[in-house]
Amino acid sequence: MSTTPLVPGPAPSATTPVPTPIPLMELTTGFWRFKALAAAVDLGLFTTLSGLRDASGPELTAALDLDARPARMLLASCTSLGLLVRENDRYRNSDTAEHFLVEGRPHWFGGFVRYSDRHAYPAWHQLQAALRTNRPTTWDPDTQASAFVTADPAILEDFWGAMFTLSSFTADALADAHDFTPHQRLLDVGGGTGAFPIGLCRRHSHLKATVLDLPRITAMAREKIATSGLSHAVATHDGDFLTDPALPTGHDVILLSMILHDWDEATGRALLAKCHAALPPGGAVIICELVLDDDETGPAPAALMGLNMLIETRSGHNYTHGEYTDWLTGAGFTDTTTVPLVAAGANAAIIARKP
Repeated sequence: MSTTPLVPGPAPSATTPVPTPIPLMELTTGFWRFKALAAAVDLGLFTTLSGLRDASGPELTAALDLDARPARMLLASCTSLGLLVRENDRYRNSDTAEHFLVEGRPHWFGGFVRYSDRHAYPAWHQLQAALRTNRPTTWDPDTQASAFVTADPAILEDFWGAMFTLSSFTADALADAHDFTPHQRLLDVGGGTGAFPIGLCRRHSHLKATVLDLPRITAMAREKIATSGLSHAVATHDGDFLTDPALPTGHDVILLSMILHDWDEATGRALLAKCHAALPPGGAVIICELVLDDDETGPAPAALMGLNMLIETRSGHNYTHGEYTDWLTGAGFTDTTTVPLVAAGANAAIIARKP
């Protein structure tokens, strides 16, 4: 047995914080918060409470058809997360919950919660398999063309509703960050149900826009456009931006919002080349994404969205500012600039022009 005395390590400096497992605990239990939210949405807590305006714990317990013990736990959890407000032993929705988590409201976010809980959350359980195989786990690329081929229609409805809400707020951020006054006609490539054109044309009465997407998507877009009262300003164009040889012409600005991260570099470069060909001299392209820092140390939303692309797509990735700039230059664009955005769907808009 060794008799060598133990040599103590250096004492912690008064100015050096002692490491604590609290950040790891928060990471490890992050799913607790999400699942509490998902359960509350599925139970209709926020929609029910909105109808009642406020309610006591026993009243909510009865309305949700729960036993007292789990109801008490759920209400405490949602209050601690800032989703409910408790005053004088009565509960009401927080402003966030009232605005986004009451079903039927214009900016209903519960669809994204349900989509994430039922579609993405189980797939993230298989993240290690995705990392080892470099294959998505939300669908089987050997038997399906995409994740949406056999998806539950209810899941797809939640997805597109959620994308409309997220994109609406990102469109507002883009409208604040970029001057659309010089632009006359916008083409939104892969524009989904039209949130960006609706938002931008509402802010800029001179602007006209076109949503380019698959026919089943543009049908939903036309409903949203009509409901918004902007059918005179926003049109749709059926097409496939990947397989069509060219993009529609007649537009002086093209938007790619959360599109390029779905594909590999070669596909992204090819799409930007189509954009360049479709634009007139002086036209602009706008890439709106969660963009990685060039040293790939963050920000976390962009990095984690990249992992989400691993489980959701064949070859998607969240790319860096430098990569997008290189792609744009390679496609013939110049004068590339980046403007920061504060939005759930994007942290930057990268803008370049065709000489």
